[in-house]
Amino acid sequence: MAGIVNYISESYNELKNHVTWTSWPEAQRLTIVVAAFSIVFSLVVWGVDSLFSQVIEHYFEWIKS
Repeated sequence: MAGIVNYISESYNELKNHVTWTSWPEAQRLTIVVAAFSIVFSLVVWGVDSLFSQVIEHYFEWIKS
């Protein structure tokens, strides 16, 4: 049990005294960048998925006839 308490105490000390936190405006800017990239990436994946879906659908229609 003492090991867990020591681990938590050392972790808290590390986060409080040795970690350099980004400023609030920088964190907001980076959050917007991540959100925008996520939206663009999801749209690209959706587009590629739709394209492949159409290609496979046409392929199977071609095989049936």
